[in-house]
Amino acid sequence: MKFVKFLLLAALTAGLTWAADTHQPLGSSLPALGPLLEPFGGFWQNLRAESDAERSETLDLPGLTASVTVVYDARRVPHIFAQTHLDALVAQGYVTARDRLWQMDVSTRDAAGRLSEVLGVGMLDRDRRQRRTGMTFAAENATAYWRKDPETWAMLEAYAAGVNAYTAALAPAEYPIEFKLLSYAPEPWTPYKTALFFKKMAQTLAGRHADLENTNTRAWLGESAFQTLFPEVNPLESPIIPKGTAFPFEPLPLDSARTQQPAGFYSTNLPWLEPDAGTFDRPAKPDVGIGSNNWAVGGERTKSGRPILCGDPHLGLTLPSIWYEVQLHTPEYNVYGVSLPGVPCVIIGFNENVAWSVTNVGHDVTDWYRVDWTDETRMTYRLDGAEEPVTLRIDTIAVRGRPPVYDTVRYTRMGPVVHTAAGHPYRDLAMRWLVHDTPTGSELMTFRNLNRAANYQDYSRALRSYDAPAQNFVFADRSGDIAIKANGKFPLKDPQEGRFVTAGNTSENFWQGWIPKDQVPQVKNPPRAFVSSANQRSADTDYPYYFNGGFADYRGRIINARLAGMDDITVEDMMALQTDNYSLFAQELLPLLLAQLDDTQLNTLQTGIVAQLRAWDYRFAPDAVAAPLFTEWAGAFYRLAWDEFYAQDEKAAVQLPEWWRTIELLRDEPQLVYWDVEATPQREGLRDIVNQAFREMHDALRDDLTAPDFNWSKARPLSVPHLARIEPFGAYGLPAGGHQYSINANKPGFGPSWRMIVHLTDPVEAYGVFPGGASGRPGDPYYATGLQPWVKGEYFKLFFMRDAEDRQQPVGAVQRLQ
Repeated sequence: MKFVKFLLLAALTAGLTWAADTHQPLGSSLPALGPLLEPFGGFWQNLRAESDAERSETLDLPGLTASVTVVYDARRVPHIFAQTHLDALVAQGYVTARDRLWQMDVSTRDAAGRLSEVLGVGMLDRDRRQRRTGMTFAAENATAYWRKDPETWAMLEAYAAGVNAYTAALAPAEYPIEFKLLSYAPEPWTPYKTALFFKKMAQTLAGRHADLENTNTRAWLGESAFQTLFPEVNPLESPIIPKGTAFPFEPLPLDSARTQQPAGFYSTNLPWLEPDAGTFDRPAKPDVGIGSNNWAVGGERTKSGRPILCGDPHLGLTLPSIWYEVQLHTPEYNVYGVSLPGVPCVIIGFNENVAWSVTNVGHDVTDWYRVDWTDETRMTYRLDGAEEPVTLRIDTIAVRGRPPVYDTVRYTRMGPVVHTAAGHPYRDLAMRWLVHDTPTGSELMTFRNLNRAANYQDYSRALRSYDAPAQNFVFADRSGDIAIKANGKFPLKDPQEGRFVTAGNTSENFWQGWIPKDQVPQVKNPPRAFVSSANQRSADTDYPYYFNGGFADYRGRIINARLAGMDDITVEDMMALQTDNYSLFAQELLPLLLAQLDDTQLNTLQTGIVAQLRAWDYRFAPDAVAAPLFTEWAGAFYRLAWDEFYAQDEKAAVQLPEWWRTIELLRDEPQLVYWDVEATPQREGLRDIVNQAFREMHDALRDDLTAPDFNWSKARPLSVPHLARIEPFGAYGLPAGGHQYSINANKPGFGPSWRMIVHLTDPVEAYGVFPGGASGRPGDPYYATGLQPWVKGEYFKLFFMRDAEDRQQPVGAVQRLQ
């Protein structure tokens, strides 16, 4: 307890530092010390001791039709037993709020652009960006649609009733510590807040775009060089739908006039920033580390003869975790898995008959259009030969300690004009983002129906109501079926449409419609007896519809190759695969670098470096010495190889070639004109820049190389920070293995946020772990229950209770496998 008190006092200091770093006025963003330290209402009330008496409880809350029993296991995972589906959701809202109330509040404030209300003027720019991107507009459209569907709306209201039942009974002395640090109170929960949470996930997973960068790069390089350096398809990629899979449907025809690509279809006349124009604020984009793995193997390949399903979504790693583990049991269904704090139902999980998990699809559903204004007022624009007025959306942004800020956003038929500042590279571009659209189905009903699914037909029907963010839903059931579907709402596009900024003066350039739901990439029970996805391309080039986007190149190839070579698969085999640190990227790149290295002039230390690299097994294990050497060398080589692009990017945003293409050129084009350092007067070659990169690697790591404990985990320790970056509330220096291009895709700030393995035996067995705990309250014994097991690659056997009296696994017993 003394340590926890010290930690919370340190957190107060960190909070003050955080406020200063973010330019918060201390008096307006943090409380006076007296109330925070007051013994009966300050942070001391947040120190909760573990009690054996809290293993179960009976809830009798407003909104319930009958009492609900909640049983807690040794990791404080709630197992909810209710008489109706809606009662289960009331209880889910209640227990989630009790554990994660501040996380729910701050996540939706971030989505809505309302952080300035509680954090002050330092968050104003972030809030303004969120508003101008149309996050609240998108959430309002979703809420309006959900309200029209009685079943969806009833679920949302039930969940909100549970959250509000907890909040209403909460005295200020019992507020989570973050509310006290920031001196504000929680708000009532509403279905709109759930919509905001959904749209924040969509922004994270379906907000990537490169239209401006591609347009600038093509204008700079010319068409031929652009297509040479930026091909859309990696020939080595192993797509999600196996090559050779038949697509037994007649694709929709595209407008023949559009396929001729009339003049101006791709606009390239964007303003370029001059070198003296200063820096500009580029729109935030999802981190390239965001991805996921999932797969299912059929009984033909498993030792038990029953399917095994695995999933590990790679998202931001924070405390509290993005996931909340829960079991929901009613007379209708019994489901276990993880939910999102703020969203009802189980999002990834299993029941007694089926299991499912998701990865991000990555299709580009964000396109930018050049607006043809009629005059400098920017109140009307030309479209199809006529003048169209903009719709003005006026936002009021509350700022703590200051008057509110008003912002006006122009909306066109294409979408909002996000940026209007003079000199901004996105000025006068309208954002066409699928997530803004009023939904055509209820994503909540997808998860509601997956929670109670019994077979493939139920899974397939459940997915039809899902729009965005598009996900690869992997599936397995006890009857032996396995399947995967790249599921969501995808625009019909001409080849290369959406890669570049498009002229917005004709509706002929708008999306033509949608790929029919029964024609999206999908496969059931393929001959290879496994299905998998790791954010690679959905299908090979014989898929009849064009799609573009951001796709991963290495994890999918490793997973497919490994699964293809495995038989008599066990759960332990899947654990080993899910936590595998091997990197195909390193295997393909390092030999090419070593082949160009001149090792005749190396000193003793450098010779030792080369020996370490040559002996390396390409695994990013925590104790691997070669891993940081390779990573630093590869980064230095990439920066030297594409130095012209880095220089140009300072003037106007451009693309940089992907790693897979860089490796391909390194292997096949040793005389490539880009193997030169632009800043030097002489003409370098490939060998020169590889050797210069080696020297830069040596110089960068010189002080570390002689340390006895120099290795991957020391060079790149993993952190799981607190959501508000209050340092004592986070975990730092974790000795975890993995790399963004290994199956165990760890990188700073991102990684496997939930590992799950489901063996569809009778009864079903499941294993899981995430780097956090049930509670979101620092100092709680359940705040980071899974963190160290997750780092070590261990799993908990999940306690899938049959009923509230089930003691097949004694409550309190923790079982781990490694």
